[in-house]
Amino acid sequence: MLTIHYDEITDFSQLEDWELDLIEKAKEALKGSYSPYSHFKVGASVLLENNQIVTGSNQENGAYPSGLCAERVALFYAGANFPGVPIRAIAIVASGEDGLTQNPISPCGACRQVMLEYQTIGAKPYRILMVGKSKVIRIDDASLLLPFSFTNVRDASK
Repeated sequence: MLTIHYDEITDFSQLEDWELDLIEKAKEALKGSYSPYSHFKVGASVLLENNQIVTGSNQENGAYPSGLCAERVALFYAGANFPGVPIRAIAIVASGEDGLTQNPISPCGACRQVMLEYQTIGAKPYRILMVGKSKVIRIDDASLLLPFSFTNVRDASK
């Protein structure tokens, strides 16, 4: 049996101040979305252990597989600019033509794999906040999003 532990928060006042700030940064990142084909914007913000926050938004391309999800844009930016700094949390928001989605969206499989690899590199779990107008889904470990996963990360101490 597979059990996934998460919190479903409908009263945003139950969130910590730093979580609310991270969510606002993800919403701001929506402005950078390039989504002329789907008209579906996604924003992500990543809080690092050094208190830096980096953001990303989805970037589409006419050659559809060439685009990139907001989560990976933010995570790759964090990895490139702050190598070795563990992640504390990531917030993910989405909006369609009618504004912020009512319910949270979850990361695609490719983003889940990247999220797990960055967790492995950082050697500690991090919080995931999936945000909609009506609620936030909070998960405290990226591995819960990708059961039966694998990693090819080698132990750097060897």
